[in-house]
Amino acid sequence: MGMAIFRSVAAAVAACVVAGCASTTSGGVADGGGQGRSQLLLVSSEQVMQRSLQYYEQQNREARAKGELVASGPEWSRVHAVMQRLVPQVGVFRADAARWPWQLVLLDEDTVNAHVMAGGKITFYTGLLRKLKLSDDEIAAVMGHEMAHALREHTREKMSQGAAGDLALSIGGALLGVGQGAMQVASLGKQLALDLPFSRGMESEADLYGLELAARAGYDPRAAVTLWQKMAQLGGSGGAGFLSTHPAPADRMAALEAAIPRVMPLYEAARRKG
Repeated sequence: MGMAIFRSVAAAVAACVVAGCASTTSGGVADGGGQGRSQLLLVSSEQVMQRSLQYYEQQNREARAKGELVASGPEWSRVHAVMQRLVPQVGVFRADAARWPWQLVLLDEDTVNAHVMAGGKITFYTGLLRKLKLSDDEIAAVMGHEMAHALREHTREKMSQGAAGDLALSIGGALLGVGQGAMQVASLGKQLALDLPFSRGMESEADLYGLELAARAGYDPRAAVTLWQKMAQLGGSGGAGFLSTHPAPADRMAALEAAIPRVMPLYEAARRKG
């Protein structure tokens, strides 16, 4: 009986996983073809968008209350201008993303970090700009990386990975008469990937997609390497949140340097167009 239940659970989870496998992007050259790896996407885009928007609005309310929300001024204008140049390039990877309500928030905090919510809600911290003295090309490297997380729906994928584990347990419980299986899948609050780090594979993927986004927008892709050189020099002394869950700087710089020749023609073409 125990083995029969185990096989039933395994079959049910396997069927769900197969049904939930897809790729959120197509096109592009940075990853050698642009189709991308197959992703586990059990959680709906709508669920993730809703939760992301709630988190984003809460973040902004709290920052506004503390006087840390920057919505204008030279620093905000610089970062916003970079984002505006990158947004038209997202259609290369997925057409629907060109219609997303891309939005920037700049938080006046000493933190060396940036992050993105599903659907294109991007948060930068002034500490990133000031401590690293970023050039516009380096801002584009950060921006492209964050936008790539959104395009690849890494938050949704991370939540789905957690849901898959919960699903196996909940189906097993239902077969044993415990019930509540479906409810566990629907209730994903404890798995809000907004607070969970992406895997190193996802971070590396965002590096490559972001490199191409920046190049297509006319930003020098070589700035991605100088960005990480600055990050490595800063180390953990400046609250470099970017370093906490990302690949080692030396490894990511080597990967970026290997990919730069593939995107340099895109950068050069964008520069010729002006």
